[in-house]
Amino acid sequence: MKDTYKTISSSARGEHKDRGSKFIAFAYPVGSESTAKEIITDIKKQYHDARHHCYAYKIGIENDISRSYDDGEPSGTAGKPIYGQILSFGITNVLIVVVRYFGGRLLGTGGLIRAYRGATENALNHAEIIEKTIDHIVEINFGYENQGEINNVLKAYECKVIKQCFDEKCHLSIQIRKSQSEAFIKRISAFKNMDYKLNKDL
Repeated sequence: MKDTYKTISSSARGEHKDRGSKFIAFAYPVGSESTAKEIITDIKKQYHDARHHCYAYKIGIENDISRSYDDGEPSGTAGKPIYGQILSFGITNVLIVVVRYFGGRLLGTGGLIRAYRGATENALNHAEIIEKTIDHIVEINFGYENQGEINNVLKAYECKVIKQCFDEKCHLSIQIRKSQSEAFIKRISAFKNMDYKLNKDL
């Protein structure tokens, strides 16, 4: 089971110039479509004097969300080549916005495609591409008599405890790799006075 994906660690910038036009590309790691839209709005405000604000994003691992936008450029000459570079680099959870300052000379369809692709490629070449794991969150409740055994299982599966509460019973929220979650749940299910809840992927 594949439980890793590639993304960028932080924002990056790239540029492309052609016949007076300047294309500035901004790459951002994003985890949701709402975050992507907020960044796009901020870029439009910051670079309000630019002629075009074109973008593409890909969010998610399996049932991913993707969109590309030409912002007034001829159809398929901006958003599509930007998105093509996201696919070419094999990354997800990323937004690329390319702003264009018009230089007074038309570039033609081929020139625009090369410019938006080139600016995006330049930004991604300046970005740090990292591999991350797809993780599950498991909420577990158990009796104090099982605490030692549970701790051994957590250590064996290299789980990360992200929240804990000790009341009448022990309550833990743990983070575990997707590929190991089924075996982990099978292991802890054998304990008495144990219940759990599997939450969405991270």
